[in-house]
Amino acid sequence: MSKLVLYKANKAKNIINKRNGEIKFGERIKYLSTYDNIYGELKNLDVKYVILGLPEDIGVFANQGNTGTNKAWEATIKILLNTQFNQENNAEKVLLLGYLDFSKELKLISNLKNTNSSDLKKAAKITEEIDKDVTDIICKIIKAGKKPIIIGGGHNNAYGNIKGTSLALNKKINVINFDAHTDFRALEGRHSGNGFSYAFAEGFLNRYFIFGLHKNYTSQAIFDTALNAEKRIKYNTFEELEVEKTLKFKPQMKKALKFISKSSFGIEIDCDAIINIPSSAKTPSGFSVNKTRQFVHFFGSDKNAKYLHICEAAPTNKTATQVGKLISYLITDFIRANGR
Repeated sequence: MSKLVLYKANKAKNIINKRNGEIKFGERIKYLSTYDNIYGELKNLDVKYVILGLPEDIGVFANQGNTGTNKAWEATIKILLNTQFNQENNAEKVLLLGYLDFSKELKLISNLKNTNSSDLKKAAKITEEIDKDVTDIICKIIKAGKKPIIIGGGHNNAYGNIKGTSLALNKKINVINFDAHTDFRALEGRHSGNGFSYAFAEGFLNRYFIFGLHKNYTSQAIFDTALNAEKRIKYNTFEELEVEKTLKFKPQMKKALKFISKSSFGIEIDCDAIINIPSSAKTPSGFSVNKTRQFVHFFGSDKNAKYLHICEAAPTNKTATQVGKLISYLITDFIRANGR
């Protein structure tokens, strides 16, 4: 696990802003000081949740999206560690593991252009290598009996989350994806737009529900192929839920949960689906933050929820605090819903 960089307690101390009469989340969260065997360390540790960062935007680049998703991890940790620790916000079953270091890979694409076909192929190859690293660490976390909370990064990492969980459990898994897009594009080389189609084709993804699909950003080819596989893939649209009002939010969550929850499933949250959040495909028309929090709470409450992945946020210096707060809310919502 050469790419894993542990988040050390000493580094956290420099970030935590202490106040008299208060205890911060970062003062009670667990840290690993060293490790020889990450699976063994995690298995023997008295925690339920493992927070992992995937600071990269190579899959987004390969998909010709707006880069910057590599910055969400740092923005989140600064806020999360300074969140209040209290009877409603318990950090004692949470390990802040660290992040996978993709700095070399990011440097490799720094001089590439996402309008050049050969450069896109290079980025796709790098994304394939990232898949291996993500799959490996997620597999180890799940096999150790813990629930990973993954902060991306691009949505390309859904593939590693699904494959790693599937390998650890030795079975296909289901997924609920809160997203404006299917990310079920052609198997044309890896990028952030086809993590689910690759996982499906390779036998790691069983049932797949896309929640809040945007009609304006779904091709006819996707409607004709992927979204026609009714037994294993279902969806609803943002327009039906929020514009046309032909579907209601809570009943649709119940319908989606019934579809996926008979077996182990992952929760995927794409920040592209949330209105005005800086992301690789920022939208002026999307779900509110509060609706997103309700969604995480609802699906996180189910015993078969195996992981939470929050991805595609792309904060700038001006928006880093707001993005960090958003993702920290979603993390703590999941922990509370899932039984602390």
